Amino acid sequence: MNILSRVLLLTALCIPQAILAASQSLMDVYQEAKANDPVLASAGSANQAAQEIIEQAKAGYRPSVNFLAGANANRTDLKIIGSPAPFPGGRNNFEGYQAQLQARQPIFRKENLERIDQSKVQVSIADKQYHLAQQGLMLRTTQAYFDMLLAQDRITLIEAQKKAIQRQLQQANANFEVGTATVTDVNEAQARYDLIAAQELSALNDMEIARRSLQAITGKLPEQLASVREDIQVTPNLKAMQEWQDVTNASNLNIQIQQETVQVSEKDIEIARAGHYPAVDAVASYQDSYSNGGQYGFGGDLKSASIGVEVSMPLYQGGAITSRVRQAALNRQKALDDLQNALRQTTLETQRAYLNLNTSIAQVKALEQALKSSQSQMDSTQLGYEVGIRTSVDVLNAQQQYFSANRDLLQARYNYLANIIRLKTASGIVSEADLRDIDQQLARK
Repeated sequence: MNILSRVLLLTALCIPQAILAASQSLMDVYQEAKANDPVLASAGSANQAAQEIIEQAKAGYRPSVNFLAGANANRTDLKIIGSPAPFPGGRNNFEGYQAQLQARQPIFRKENLERIDQSKVQVSIADKQYHLAQQGLMLRTTQAYFDMLLAQDRITLIEAQKKAIQRQLQQANANFEVGTATVTDVNEAQARYDLIAAQELSALNDMEIARRSLQAITGKLPEQLASVREDIQVTPNLKAMQEWQDVTNASNLNIQIQQETVQVSEKDIEIARAGHYPAVDAVASYQDSYSNGGQYGFGGDLKSASIGVEVSMPLYQGGAITSRVRQAALNRQKALDDLQNALRQTTLETQRAYLNLNTSIAQVKALEQALKSSQSQMDSTQLGYEVGIRTSVDVLNAQQQYFSANRDLLQARYNYLANIIRLKTASGIVSEADLRDIDQQLARK
């Protein structure tokens, strides 16, 4: 037996112990995901960081205060040329310092005004991106939950099928020994048993992969999940496709994000155009300069204060402002193209989810009937085998059909519940209440 087989068999031995633990519902797993999912945590950090954009934009219209100070040591050599000067010449060594305090209050800056308005839209985009990450987590958790649940139930079905084949193999051997069965019956049963044993190993491997996938979201390795109830209520989809599309157009966050991205690009145009506007600031300053000497031999101590208004008017910047306006206009067109793409993609996602949901509803009903039919067929075939009118191969085939119908029905039920979340996610209206509704369709063990 190779290493992989040993690992899978050890996993199989652990599963019954896991069943003893309380089964986790979808909401249980989702609560763990909310607390531990790194994708959601990253989105939350990005959203918190984006909240600072407004403060940074407002700072452009708040006063700024700067302090500048310096000290220096100087030496000068002065030689008077020509007529005698009123100042002594020669070498002088002296020190001094300067200190200046300046305050500036913007009165009118077109660019800063536009940035304040733009920052509010950018924060709104960040909020929607975080909410989109929350919706994405609900969908990812639901999908991973049902992937593991399908793998979990597949193991249960394979184990039941394996026991049924084993009983058939034992019966074939017993009948062969007394001469009422052929070696073909024994070989067929043995081949089916060997095949189901191989499928069991594959199912155990799929189960481990599904568990690890869910662990990547929740940070914890799950054990036993609550299965779908046998009396699950499959509710018809009463809304038409166009109604769902209208909900998508009004509520889908991807569309709203792209719409606001267009608004941001429009503000970029105004910011670029603001380069043509004057800037008006109120300015006040205080300066203190001291020197204990100078090139003429004497020093001084100067203190001065000033207050006034400064106007800066750009006259020509080499065409840079006009170029930035053109660039911003092209970026706006790109944002409009991205919006159109978002509209088409969300329409496609909604239509796909709508069709898949309706198909899964029909499949559940059809497979429920197929399971009943295959159950009847298996029972009648077994009875026919016991009275000698059906072969062991017929029994094995009937069992295979029954377990396949059972597996397909479980998968259809999971698809039905998952497609509800997919459709509501595509429409932008999925919420925790939807997960709680699904929990009502699950049975804890």
